[in-house]
Amino acid sequence: MRPAGRDSEFEPPDHRRHWTGRAARFVHPDGSAVPDSSGETNGPSAKPPRVASSETRRASMRTLLRGGRVIDPATGFDGTADVLVSDGEVVAIGPGLPAADDQVEIDVAGYVVGPGFIDLHSHVHTIAGQRLQAMDGVTTALDLEAGLMPIERAYAEAAAAGRPLHYGFSASWGSARAKVLAGIEPDTNIDAGLAMLGNPAWQRSSSKTELAAWLSLVEGELAAGALGVGVLLGYAPASDPAEFLALAKLAKQAEAPTYTHVRELVEVDPGTPADGSEEIAIVAAETGAAMHHCHVNSTSGRHIDRVLAALESGRSAGSRVTVEAYPYGAGSTAVGAAFISPERLKMKGLNPTRVVLLETGERIADEARLLQVRAENPGAPCILEFLDEDDLVDRTLLHQALAFPDSIVASDAMPVYWQNGANESTEWPLPPGGTTHPRTAGTFSKSLRLMVREAGVWTWLEAFRRCSYLPARVLDEVAPGARTKGRLNVGADADIVVLDPATITDTATYFDSTRPAVGVRHLFVSGTPVVRDGQLLTDAFPGQPLRGEPR
Repeated sequence: MRPAGRDSEFEPPDHRRHWTGRAARFVHPDGSAVPDSSGETNGPSAKPPRVASSETRRASMRTLLRGGRVIDPATGFDGTADVLVSDGEVVAIGPGLPAADDQVEIDVAGYVVGPGFIDLHSHVHTIAGQRLQAMDGVTTALDLEAGLMPIERAYAEAAAAGRPLHYGFSASWGSARAKVLAGIEPDTNIDAGLAMLGNPAWQRSSSKTELAAWLSLVEGELAAGALGVGVLLGYAPASDPAEFLALAKLAKQAEAPTYTHVRELVEVDPGTPADGSEEIAIVAAETGAAMHHCHVNSTSGRHIDRVLAALESGRSAGSRVTVEAYPYGAGSTAVGAAFISPERLKMKGLNPTRVVLLETGERIADEARLLQVRAENPGAPCILEFLDEDDLVDRTLLHQALAFPDSIVASDAMPVYWQNGANESTEWPLPPGGTTHPRTAGTFSKSLRLMVREAGVWTWLEAFRRCSYLPARVLDEVAPGARTKGRLNVGADADIVVLDPATITDTATYFDSTRPAVGVRHLFVSGTPVVRDGQLLTDAFPGQPLRGEPR
């Protein structure tokens, strides 16, 4: 597999540019300014532009980051140093690296320089969404909890449109089951995926023949380059646990991780076929499969103490279970999801007023209205409030999930929706009226603000370990291309974030959800600048696919 970001083209000497000072200004050797990219005004339904030739030239430039606080979670290095990047990778790190005419030099003194954040759980699938994530410090955005099918089409569509960030997908357990059990043809469009979630036809248990059929589909997707298997088990909570075990055996044979939205906890539904968090640890122990527990904060709610204790017990006994969390007290999904039915909400101690429709902002008034919306438009994206972030006790529960040893930060980012039905825009800043979950724009910056700046629970080294290094290691076995990510040493991919440790924070709220984070000063994807001096570059599309390699 060709490593992401390797470009064989080099800029001719007469087109060399130098970056002078902290004003992030390109100038020719003769001193004349090079025009900067400006925001496009194509509208929220515009097609994305092709990658500009100027981006290719920028990608090939050698870049020297001078005098920053360099963090490498792979080696534990935390100190002042220079970082030299060339041809998509880090080629030198150390104090006082020499200046040269063939490289751009950027003064990053006072800033923190580390490997770009790797989001294992992003459903944005758009330029608009990825740009919000870029401003949040993300350099690789992967849809692993749900996945897409067919996998080849998902990668082809992303490549054809162009992406600011690296991208990748898991095999979709839900789509494979829906095809076999309900005759629903898979579609890589996220709106079709959301609509499928509310269809009960695929949520039942499988016959032996059906099980073999959809397992075969999953196996084919892994052979085609999927980054493991996304398992939306919480959307089919009554399905036979034996099927999950069979899937884990397949994943182990393929040396591919699973990424699971677990089924209900026994405290919520005493009749559940298996307790969600205990099930994943038991199956991991029985099969030896690497199994990732998605958004442990939202699926555990007020039972986080018991869940984390169960997971730690399983890990201590040898289960290969990794855990992720995000710092918000509300989740987002399709309103037709099984766990948003009135009876399921009651089991969680919630009521319909905790549900807000994303596209219109309507807060569901009562059970009758919830049933109406679920019947008329089950795929409508919504927000479900499961904890109150203004309540000290609930806020402490959220912090516990983030503070759990080796807990990975992951966003569960959602697309941006406009009232005309569009969920894509190449305009920047984004057109007014767009709505999403604030975690799309602020998960990583909010986590840093809460856990480093305010609580002091994480050091900067620990923050980069959880946001960059650990998520990359989840992918090492299935995707050798991940092995040079999540680190900042010689030979690492030049996916780099430069942030201001004093100002990094989220700004998006549930009522103003597309406000970009602040504090990310520079962002490089394969050595190409995507954010420069806190401003997004609208002609930068250096994102490359991260794909699995079949065994």
